[in-house]
Amino acid sequence: MTSLPDAAEVDAALAFDPAWIADLRSTWLQLMDAAVWDDPAMQRLGDAPRLRKRLLELGERLKSLTASRHWIPHPRERLKSALAAAAGVRETLAAVEHLLAGLAPGAGAEHMRATLQGLRLAIDGLLPARENAWAQLLDAQVGD
Repeated sequence: MTSLPDAAEVDAALAFDPAWIADLRSTWLQLMDAAVWDDPAMQRLGDAPRLRKRLLELGERLKSLTASRHWIPHPRERLKSALAAAAGVRETLAAVEHLLAGLAPGAGAEHMRATLQGLRLAIDGLLPARENAWAQLLDAQVGD
């Protein structure tokens, strides 16, 4: 069995560019603003509150994904935590996309969909490579 990954190597793999985080936050805030203040028209009764709830959950999961994991003592557990957070982001993003499909047609709906698409592109542009790197660091620990 090989040794645990170096803590500095894990920390470097888990670090996110502050500009990327700021972009995610800004885009998410635009979605929340539209969901709360623009009162989007939904095709199904009760979907607007569900959309707001899911968007709030998405923000919490994005925060969890990008948060420091220095408080977790073992590098392996830091990686597992990051992978779990990434899975949570993907799951919640899919739920938000599903709810946005129920928006009534109009300019507000198109704006929200375009904003969510921008968030999706930002996440998909970086996260898969990160997840692969984290998984490789974990796999490196497995013995032959």
